[in-house]
Amino acid sequence: MRGPTWVGAVLSLGVQLRALWLVTAMEVHTAKEVVAVNGTNQRLKCTFSSSHPISEQLSVTWNFQPEDLSSHESVLYYQKEPYKLTSGRFKDRVTWDGNIERNDVSIMIWNLQPTDNGTFTCQVTNWPDVYGTIGEVRLRVVQKVHFSEIHFLAVAIGSASVLMIIVVTVVIICRQHQKKVQEKRMEVADTELKEKEKLKMREEKEASPLED
Repeated sequence: MRGPTWVGAVLSLGVQLRALWLVTAMEVHTAKEVVAVNGTNQRLKCTFSSSHPISEQLSVTWNFQPEDLSSHESVLYYQKEPYKLTSGRFKDRVTWDGNIERNDVSIMIWNLQPTDNGTFTCQVTNWPDVYGTIGEVRLRVVQKVHFSEIHFLAVAIGSASVLMIIVVTVVIICRQHQKKVQEKRMEVADTELKEKEKLKMREEKEASPLED
């Protein structure tokens, strides 16, 4: 009985160690989808988390698979420093834009083309974390930005709000101007009335001796 019991314990320990290994494996985080305009530049963000301190053996591998699901193509490889491609569609069009100390292994792609449509994968290994998730980013290159109905609604509401503010401001200014004009007219009328009263009193005063 001791033999099978010992074997079972070893197998159980192996399963537990494997589960612990999977829990502490490398985790990679990327945006699921990125939309960019043809001819522009786009940063593909990729970050990682490791249960072990960053080692000198840390490596980063970026690959690309076109939409036609043809073979993968190399995009960039990093180990202590980025290595440039000597051939391929991304030659001289991809630069390292990450910061290992901040667990950032992002890249920048320049002068995007419609042929860049596809899925980019970001894989990070940091011994002994050599297994784990692989980040994926689906890139869609469009000719121009298409605004959704929500964007149009936001623009319409914003324009209406600005127009309303302008109208209210104009109305307030006009009312203030009319008020000032009315006050000026009343002031002039009051002044004329006082002048007429003074003139009348003067005439009455001048006419008083003649009556005597």
